[in-house]
Amino acid sequence: MKLPVISLDNARAGEIELSDAIFGLEPRGDILARIVDWQRAKTHRGTHKTKVVWEIRGSTRKPYKQKGTGQARAGQMRSAPYRGGQTTFGPVVRSHAYDLTKKVRKLALKHALSAKQRDGKLVVLDAATVAGPKTKPLAEKVAALGWRSALVIDGQTVDKNFQLAARNIRGLDVLPQQGANAFDMLRHDVLVLTRSAVEALEERLK
Repeated sequence: MKLPVISLDNARAGEIELSDAIFGLEPRGDILARIVDWQRAKTHRGTHKTKVVWEIRGSTRKPYKQKGTGQARAGQMRSAPYRGGQTTFGPVVRSHAYDLTKKVRKLALKHALSAKQRDGKLVVLDAATVAGPKTKPLAEKVAALGWRSALVIDGQTVDKNFQLAARNIRGLDVLPQQGANAFDMLRHDVLVLTRSAVEALEERLK
């Protein structure tokens, strides 16, 4: 398939041929849900924790004798049934991350790209470069293009001036192609790829 290429000034800069095997798939919601869950699980801090019995301050003596009271046996007052005692099966510090095969991760990236292309939210940019690290000129160009929530993916490296100019623009994020991921693509309204990003992603996902 062919897509028009534009410049930051919203001028036509030619066309580009996109691979149907990467940008022309029918997006699968189950694959996209799996990759989003996987990415978000890795960001969970996992620091929620309750005290176990040996961390609770208190005596270890038996509250009453073992037999003859008619009550259930009790070893200490720090046990779960008592006020201030331990929490049974409470949360502990842990990682929420889990493994996802490389095949599924690559497939999810293809489906995220295809979803943006199908919805008409994929833009191919000639180059993500600006003359200087000034936010105002870039912000004006982004506003003229109508990008309120956009992810710009460049090639192997991102232009330093463009990155500095973009960091104070609300709703605009910039990544090199190595950082391209399905979650960031889906949470932004518009996906912007440079020519070099398209070439690198097609080489990466072929």
